[in-house]
Amino acid sequence: MNISLNLGAWNSIFAVPCALVDQHIKLAGGAQLKVLLWILRHAGEPFSAEDISTALNMAVPDVKDAMNYWVETGLLASQEHTLTPSGVAPTPLMFPLETEYSPAEPPPSAPTMENSAADSPPMTPTPEPPKMPASKPKPTGIFLAERIQQSAEIAFLMQESQQILGRAISPALSSILLSAYDDYGLPVDVIIMLLAYVKSIGKANSNYIEAVAKNWSAEEIFTHEKAEEKLRHLSETAQAWRSIETVLGIDHRSPSAREEQFANRWIQEWKFSSPMLREAYDRCVDSIGKMDLKYIDKILERWHKEGITTPQQAFWEKTEKTTARKPEKESKRTYDMDAYENFDFLQAELPGLHHED
Repeated sequence: MNISLNLGAWNSIFAVPCALVDQHIKLAGGAQLKVLLWILRHAGEPFSAEDISTALNMAVPDVKDAMNYWVETGLLASQEHTLTPSGVAPTPLMFPLETEYSPAEPPPSAPTMENSAADSPPMTPTPEPPKMPASKPKPTGIFLAERIQQSAEIAFLMQESQQILGRAISPALSSILLSAYDDYGLPVDVIIMLLAYVKSIGKANSNYIEAVAKNWSAEEIFTHEKAEEKLRHLSETAQAWRSIETVLGIDHRSPSAREEQFANRWIQEWKFSSPMLREAYDRCVDSIGKMDLKYIDKILERWHKEGITTPQQAFWEKTEKTTARKPEKESKRTYDMDAYENFDFLQAELPGLHHED
């Protein structure tokens, strides 16, 4: 009697590397996992990015980004447009990974018999350009995975980062977060507060996160209390700029560093009200025909030094200056009081009259 084992859906299975679960499942997003599982299922079959796109209902650029994700983590290897599992001999990939090459000049074709070394004059080797000093390398995917396994704080940081940003964090962002902790000295709770802030202002990209982390480190924001104070200052500055936008009729946008400085000085430091800001704006436009924040700043600075805090005070200040500039009118008739008092009307000779002896 023949006996068979019916595994049902398991009759057709494919291998999944243990590293996927042990090291990467915490950080990988749904798109990355779907693409990798599809590739593993179709191992040995020719495919293209469009095939994966159609099968998973994903955009082609997203498919290529997902493949690049696994290359950056070190789970897969890429060499000369070829993608393979790490440590396995390469096999041709049906579509190139865009981060693995740049659109440079194509490689020279192989020499032919008509253009052989014997027929060509010896070429002087071109000296290699001096190498620039390399910057500090980013942590690799393997190093990141090891740190996550070794440190509960790092594992918590990566998990919370995904929750705050609402997406799977890339290896590049993971390395930035790790550098913020290891190199910049920011504690995990401060980094989480930083991420919540950049998310709230719509600037949760890797470059901005890294720039803010460097800035906070330079300002020695290494405690929860200092981070709260920094966020409070940033919130007040943002609110001040929104007031400036409303009063001066500026379209909503992100202010420059100088504009933030003006907003913080006028409202937070000098405590000027909206009517005073409008009065300064009107005077600026009346004087030079346009809005100029530097000109408005000079007006407000003078008022601050002179203690002018209300529109009424500003009005009288303007009136007094206008009056002081007017020259006094000269009198049309002057009188010499001494000559008048000494004038002898009896001795005066009227016109047309003569004395007779």
